[in-house]
Amino acid sequence: MRFEIKEYLRATPERVWEVLSDWERQATWMPDVSWIRVVGSDRELGARLEVRTKVFGVPLATDQVRVTAWEPPSRLAVEHIGVVVGVGEWRLEPVEGGTRFTWHESFRMPPPVLGGMALWVYSPFQRFMLRRSVRNLKRLVESDSGSG
Repeated sequence: MRFEIKEYLRATPERVWEVLSDWERQATWMPDVSWIRVVGSDRELGARLEVRTKVFGVPLATDQVRVTAWEPPSRLAVEHIGVVVGVGEWRLEPVEGGTRFTWHESFRMPPPVLGGMALWVYSPFQRFMLRRSVRNLKRLVESDSGSG
């Protein structure tokens, strides 16, 4: 399953990065996340995170995520190594008056046939959650006092 969302944010890439890289704060703008916990002392490249994920609004799974790219303020990528397996990436490109934000997710769920069917059924809700997350992020970075 693949998803990609692009959005213009009226904030600098540095401001957007500040919000994106605040792991514990992500649950405040991602409606399908109950909480995120950093495992160990690393918070950047190589960091490991536990993410309590909501499925249809119910906290059901705690997934493992590992940070695979850390290039402030332009690129942050993770590998999903839990119930869902795959990669996610945020790209921030400076543009006049703000940032072009791109969110890409590509994942699968074992076992292949059953997991694929489950993701296919869930995909409209997942798309909705990603769009809602981006709207929440946009509101947050554009309204916080640190926005540029």
